[in-house]
Amino acid sequence: MYQSHFGLRESPFGITPNPAFFYSGNTRGEILQALLYAVSHGEGIVKVTGEVGAGKTMLCRMLESRMPAHIDVIYLVNPNLDPHEVQHAIAAELGLGTHGLRTDEVQRALQADLIARHSRGRQVVLLVEEAQAMPLESLEAIRLLTNLETARSKLLQIVLFGQPELDQHLELAKMRQLKERITHSFEVPAMAPALVGEFLAHRLRAAGHDGPALFSPAAARLIGDSSEGIVRRINILADKALLAAFAADAATVSARHARQAIRESPFRRRRPLLRPVAVGVLLALLIVAMWRGILAVSPNL
Repeated sequence: MYQSHFGLRESPFGITPNPAFFYSGNTRGEILQALLYAVSHGEGIVKVTGEVGAGKTMLCRMLESRMPAHIDVIYLVNPNLDPHEVQHAIAAELGLGTHGLRTDEVQRALQADLIARHSRGRQVVLLVEEAQAMPLESLEAIRLLTNLETARSKLLQIVLFGQPELDQHLELAKMRQLKERITHSFEVPAMAPALVGEFLAHRLRAAGHDGPALFSPAAARLIGDSSEGIVRRINILADKALLAAFAADAATVSARHARQAIRESPFRRRRPLLRPVAVGVLLALLIVAMWRGILAVSPNL
């Protein structure tokens, strides 16, 4: 709706991960390079965690797009699978027909296919999304797939993407074997407040904007503060702020437009009624008042 008004080819703040809009700041670029190295050279399981909307799926898509040509990438996107279904789903990703096969037969078919690919110089990487939502038994079934190997290398590299709850699952005693197979762990951080303006400008350039900054520093600060650095929220707020500026026939997004976007968002940040320092002062005054009251009642204390 506002694209032509601001000189854009496409919407810059869609929430569907698009590698064309990948922002390498705030350690994202470093994490991607480390993932590529870990996948190409590692022999264990790689884990990537982050809060909801922090940008894990974007990293997953970028990882796939940057894979070397000899690597075959397969996905496991449905977390609601039991251990038997997990193996069938992975086999289906590899193009294997497993209808009517028992679990052990599926595993043998997987191993035979992976060995054949390995002999042709191919490497297979399994990307598992929403790993924190998988039944623990299914996570264990995925771990067992790392036992598929030749005398010198693993046949299947696994990357788990999940929310912080995944780390909680890995602390359980029965998940110790899976935890010990993880050789590389990465955490996707929230966007640093100082980088929100740069992030917005990057997305706008990727969408075709080539003029001066569209978001005022004050607007960027408000969006960064209200979103708490969660990338998905930043995109939603920025899109609403652009729409507000367009409706006002404004050339740039001001703090007023950002506030309007924040008011219309369900996750707007609610500030505490009292700051921690103020709460501490009030508690101290209350303790003094109570002590004086005790002395007044019992002067011999």
